[in-house]
Parts: sequence; structure tokens; C-alpha cells
Amino acid sequence: MIELAIVIVVVAVLGILATLLRQPLVLAYLATGAVIGYFGFFHVTNQDFFQLFSDLGIMFLLFLIGLEINYTSLRLVGKTSLIIGIGQILFTALIGFGIAAVLGFALLPSLYIAIALTFSSTIIVIKILSDKKDLNSLYGKISIGFLLVQDFVAILVLIALAGVHQDGVFRIGLLLLTLAQGIGLFLLMLWLGRKVMPKIFDIIAHSQELLFIASLAWVFLIVAIVSKIGLSIEIGGFLAGLALANSSEHFQIAHRIKSLRDFFILIFFVILGSSLALSNFDGLALPIILLSLFVLVGNPLIVMVLMGLMGYRARTSFFAGVTVAQISEFSLILAALGLKTGHITEETVAIITAVGIITITLSSYLMIHSERIFKIFGTRLRVFERLHPTQEALPNIEQKPVILIGFHRTGKSVATELPKNNFLVIDFDPEIIQGLRKNNIACIFGDMRDTLVLDEAGIKKANVVISTNPDFEDNIALLQYFKHTKERGMIIVRARTDFEAETLYRLGAHYVILPHFTTGKYIGKMIAQGVSKATLNSLKKKDTALFERRAELFG
Repeated sequence: MIELAIVIVVVAVLGILATLLRQPLVLAYLATGAVIGYFGFFHVTNQDFFQLFSDLGIMFLLFLIGLEINYTSLRLVGKTSLIIGIGQILFTALIGFGIAAVLGFALLPSLYIAIALTFSSTIIVIKILSDKKDLNSLYGKISIGFLLVQDFVAILVLIALAGVHQDGVFRIGLLLLTLAQGIGLFLLMLWLGRKVMPKIFDIIAHSQELLFIASLAWVFLIVAIVSKIGLSIEIGGFLAGLALANSSEHFQIAHRIKSLRDFFILIFFVILGSSLALSNFDGLALPIILLSLFVLVGNPLIVMVLMGLMGYRARTSFFAGVTVAQISEFSLILAALGLKTGHITEETVAIITAVGIITITLSSYLMIHSERIFKIFGTRLRVFERLHPTQEALPNIEQKPVILIGFHRTGKSVATELPKNNFLVIDFDPEIIQGLRKNNIACIFGDMRDTLVLDEAGIKKANVVISTNPDFEDNIALLQYFKHTKERGMIIVRARTDFEAETLYRLGAHYVILPHFTTGKYIGKMIAQGVSKATLNSLKKKDTALFERRAELFG
């Protein structure tokens, strides 16, 4: 217990430091293991209960990934994401295998290194996209789509590697048997997930505690069965999650299991970090540097070339490409399993782990500051763009007096009060643009930071420009776009805080929308004037009519 307490305390301290430095917590877990291993407090790798916790962490991680592979998520994997996902995996694996072979690695270690380089961290990418409010952007949806493709392929790889003998020989019979078992179980879980499990879990959904216990019981039951037939508990965890992915309770199950995953998975990374600290890196500097550079530069270039050929503009391709500039937790899990099965040595694990630490750290900054990086290299990156990008072609639209940037809740409310032919919408959510086009509303699909989009919209000639986007930096960029424009219309932007509003006013905004400020002031004034139930009922009827009008106009 004392040793476990030391691990948790060090993780907490380093986790706080990682958060302050805007780094993923996985780096804090690895650093904890490195500190414990380097200073020799104790050996986490030699204790069975730490190893058990580590195995449970991987099992719960894959269980949650299985929960995400439902039919809704699969619809996100459109043609673009599927082509880019498979193309990126193939090209990265081939080039990675070639680099490893040139560096002198044997066949099986080269294969493990190549596969490890192909997968990117879904958890880290989604976290950063969420922080940047880019989950619904075009590049965000494409990125999430091809990350789902990666996750699915990673599971197939884990199943296939279970059929490789410990001596590194590909025994065709064993490999085919393992794949057949895996595919059979996969199809069985899909059937159970459609026909059986949703009905069972609907019965017990009234009790959150029972739902949690039943979910755990299901995971351990499937893991026990899978272990008996020779597959790993990690695959069992994924299959158990897959069977529950289409139940209406899968969000509640995921919410409750995440805490268990977070606790147990940190032990896995602590053990990995500890083994890294005890590894001998003599002669490994060159492989680590070359492979890290390939992931940081080569992976994004592969995605950019593929997206450019498909007709996407350089900006979208670059932002999507940056999301694959790191290797995944899957890669580290793959390395650990390869060591456990005797396929690779500690030297290979150390290389993959070091590449993971370097790429996860640097790619986080690349994604966070991708806008600034594109401003510097954007012109040169046009080489990856077709002369006429078919996927993001800008339409020729007549000049509109009102330009509305962003068409979510606030944007729809503003548009409801405007004549339909008097405004143009700019938005980077493909689903919103599709709905606007169906309703014959003038719109442009693009990002408000893209000056080409703003120029095409004729934003400098508009009488009123309204940005309902709450992102502070986006609105600053919009105001700076008007900086050298002498004659310009009224500019209205949105802010989250008083400080942001004051800054935007100083930069030239004519009015700043503060929803909490306006709403609070309105409600307070009504109460001060002696509001009655009749008044509230009247307001309710007006709002209800507005809901109906918005649905009628915009769907």
C-alpha cells in the first residue's frame, strides 16, 4: 500500500505540472515510472499486483473503445475518412518498416515498429479538438473519422499478432485460426449488440448501481471466455464493449467505467516509464530521432498528400495532418504485449516508448498552435492543393448586406429575424451548410480565420458583420482582418467574459454580445418592474412561436 501511495502521489504532482504545461496526462504517468525507476524507490515491474492493475487498465481502455464503435460512430467514417485512414496506415507502415529495416532491425521488430508508427492517439486528439472547439469543423470530423478507422485496424492487428508464434515465425495455420476466432467473436458480439444486450440493459437501467455492476460482470465474463480460447484479455475487453455499443445506456456505462480505466491505466504507463528509465539507450539515439521525425513530419505529409489529391484545400489538409503527428496509446500497448509474448526485446520497447514521449509532447503544441504555424507556412503548403479543390470549392454568391458567421443557437436566433435573402452564412460545420443549402439560404463552407473565405464572402463590403462564434482568438483575428479597412460596416462579435468584451471593444468591435450579461439584465429588469405569471406566459408563447419559426425556416 505504501508503494501504491507513492505512485499515486507522484502521478498527482506531475499531473498538475503537465496540466500547467498543457501536456497530456499520459506523459505524467510515464514520467512517474521514470522517476521511480531511476531513483530505485522500488521495482513496479516485479510486483504481480502492479502487473494485474496494468492489465486491467488496458482491458478497460479497450472496453471503452469498443463502446464507441456503434452504428452512429461508423456513419462518421465516410468515404473521405475511410480512404485517408487506410491510405495513411498503409504508407506509414511501409515507410516505417523500410526505415526500421535500414536501421538494422530484424523482420519482427521492424514489423512492430512499423505498426506502432501508424496509430495516432484518439484520446489526445479529441481532447485538443474539444478545447479548440473544432470537433464539428470539417477537418475535425475527418480526423475523428480516420482515427476510428485506425482504432478498428489496431484491434485486427492485436488479433493477428496473437497468431504469431513466440519465435517470430508466422505459422499460417495458427494465424488463420486466431483470425477466424476473432472474426467469429466479432460477428457474435455485433449480433448480441443488436438483438440481445440492449433489451437486457434496458431492464436494469433504472438502477445506476446495478447498471455499473452488470457492465463489469459482462466485461469479466467475456474476458474469461476469450482467455480460455487463447486470445488476450485486451481483445476480450474490446469485444465486451462492442456488444454494448448500441445499447441506449452506453453513455452512462462509459461515464462510470472511465474512472476505473483512468486509475488502472496509469499503472500500465507507470510500469512502461519505469522500464524506460532502466533501459540502456546506447546506440538508440539515431533510431529514436529518425523515427520521431518521420512521425512528426512524415505522417502529416502523407495525410496532406492524400487529402490534396481528393480535392481538399491546404488549410484543411494541414490541420487534419497535424492530428496524426504522434503515436498512440495503442502503440505503447502493442509494444508491451510484444515484449510479454517474446516477439520483441526491451530495446525495441524502449525505442517505441521514447518515440511516443517525444511525439506526444511536440504534437500537442503543433495542434494547439496549428493556426500560427499555418500562417507562416501556408503559402508553401499550397503545393499540396489541387488547382481547383473540388471538395471545398467556394461558390460565386452575390453580395449580401449582412454576413452571419456561425449558425448554431445564437446564429439561428439572429437569422430568424432577418429577411431570408438579406444575409449570408459562413460556417465550418458540414451538416449545417448542407441544411442551409436545402433551405436555399446563401452560405459558404469555411473557417472565419481563412482570409480567402472572408474575401469570397465580400465581408468588407457588408453593412453588418455578426460573429456568433464565442472563440476569443477567432474574433480577434476577424477584427484584425478589418484593421486597415477605412470604410467598413458595423461589426458585432461575441465574448464569454467581461475581460474579453473590453478587449474586443478596444480592437474596434461596434458591439459585443455577452449572453449571460444580456439575459441577466433582461430578467432583472422584468423582476424589478413587477413581472406577473401572465407576462411570463405571454413571453413563453412568443418563444414557442420562435422555436416553430426556426424549425420551419432552417429545419
